[in-house]
Amino acid sequence: MSTDNNLQLIDDAIERHRQHYIAVSKDIHGHPETGNNEYYANKVLTELLEQADFEVTSNVAGHETAFYAVKDSGRPGPTIAYLAEYDALIDIGHACGHNIIGVSSVAAAIAVAQTLPHTGGKIVVLGTPAEEGGLKGPGGLNGNVKARFVEHGFLRNIDAALMIHPAGRTRLSGPSLANNHLYFHFYGKPSHAGSAPHLGINALDAVVLLYNGISALRQQLPDGVRVHGIITNGGQAPNVIPEYASAHYYIRANTRDEVIALEPRIRAIAEGAALATGARLEIEHQVGPRDFNINHALNGLLLDLLTAHGEQVDLSPKEGKGSTDAGDISHAVPTAHPYIKIGPDSLIGHTVEFREAADSEQGYRALVTGARVLAKAGYRLLTDAALLQQVRREFAGGRPDTESVRSSTPQESFNE
Repeated sequence: MSTDNNLQLIDDAIERHRQHYIAVSKDIHGHPETGNNEYYANKVLTELLEQADFEVTSNVAGHETAFYAVKDSGRPGPTIAYLAEYDALIDIGHACGHNIIGVSSVAAAIAVAQTLPHTGGKIVVLGTPAEEGGLKGPGGLNGNVKARFVEHGFLRNIDAALMIHPAGRTRLSGPSLANNHLYFHFYGKPSHAGSAPHLGINALDAVVLLYNGISALRQQLPDGVRVHGIITNGGQAPNVIPEYASAHYYIRANTRDEVIALEPRIRAIAEGAALATGARLEIEHQVGPRDFNINHALNGLLLDLLTAHGEQVDLSPKEGKGSTDAGDISHAVPTAHPYIKIGPDSLIGHTVEFREAADSEQGYRALVTGARVLAKAGYRLLTDAALLQQVRREFAGGRPDTESVRSSTPQESFNE
């Protein structure tokens, strides 16, 4: 079968199920589930894949709501993975558009799998929960699930990984920040705040000193380094000296090494706060996402396909970076993480406005367009050996060619 016929097969497969995909995305939007609680989203996405004859396994990589799905042609060829996210944010719902991400990746995988009898190879879908972080217990988080997929070997035989993220502007894969978490627990001694404050040890005072100390440190931080956090427990009643108080901080930087280098300074501030107040300190450490390893060859492929499907791709430099655990995938295999417009240029993630855009006509048009683009990108990688070799060579440390570099400018990301 010719390339044109296979591309038409992809378009037909997506168009045939267009309304159903939109309905599933709308359904997930209406049932927002936070990280590691996405049982409903897992069910509806895996049902789509099973109906398309994918072999699906849930509860993988140590997470009940994660899944692995594969469709094998039975013939030699590349293996292309699609990354599906489907968690929502605490209190604000799908304000990062993961209801669109999960369905677009699944729809793309199902569509390109229609061509496997002609191309050979495999199509894989990695169902990756808790991109925004997830509850693991009282006050704890357990995100960065894509790193668990890497650790459990699910990327071992993958040639390239693809996904697309909703945004205010259509952009290509860009840099993101490495991100580690620190959880500070201060333990004091309770007492009556009015009649016997001198008998207490105020754990909240320790947290306040921590907060102010980190705030003072910020003016000495280099460009690109971010430290920010919240007080997660400040006591229970104004008339009781708080015996326990806690805070949760992110440390972000352009590389994991920069994050690690800064951590001792943050810990020293916490230790000083404990010494000053007499509180006992415990610190929990959680490794967060890595920075994103941009593959310019994949960016060039996505630029061509997004443009061909009517998207105006913004190639201008953009200030501001967030973090995403797709960064961990990008250091394991060549990875594309472009963005697709679902609202006004000014749209900002993690807001009510973004949540509404993720459940809008424009948002669902982007879902369908994104699925077409991802599916055709997968098809190109299955069939164009020279392109796949270029992608692999760049990932291994070779220089990208001039044509593929043309699109690779700094982009904004706002995931975690």
